[in-house]
Amino acid sequence: MSLKLSAVIGALSLAVASGAQAAPEYAVIKMTQTVDRPAAAVWAKVGGYCDLGIWMKIDCKIASGDGGIGTVRAIAGGRVTEVMVGKTDLSYGYVQPAVEGKFYNLYHGFLEAQAVSAKTSVLNYTLVYDVSNLPDQAAKDADVARRRTMFMGALNAMKTLAEAK
Repeated sequence: MSLKLSAVIGALSLAVASGAQAAPEYAVIKMTQTVDRPAAAVWAKVGGYCDLGIWMKIDCKIASGDGGIGTVRAIAGGRVTEVMVGKTDLSYGYVQPAVEGKFYNLYHGFLEAQAVSAKTSVLNYTLVYDVSNLPDQAAKDADVARRRTMFMGALNAMKTLAEAK
């Protein structure tokens, strides 16, 4: 093979490899919901790692772990796996691990109950994930809007559960 042909093939290979994946573009969705209950009482009702089964109306099972960092939950019949990567008395963070053969969006979620006063609190839910695989800005905006609607519904359900007597 000639040196010139080798250079062309090398340049094409580099172009294909670099174009195979767009630069990451992270969407950050911050949501809050005020609750008329103390933060610890709110967390006691909605802060269990599989409590999302109640407030998102979806099945959730602990696949492994003891409820602390490293605990794995399986959601929606095992179609979604999430690993707890951070935890405090009133919060937890999780990540969805990479799945072979699928675009990895580095999806992370963080949920916390934060005291506002002795009798009120706020639930904060933040999502961070890569939207660079979506074809255009309209698709990215629609994805963010869909997730915001879904998780605000979850926050509203948490508020209802936490404020119930």
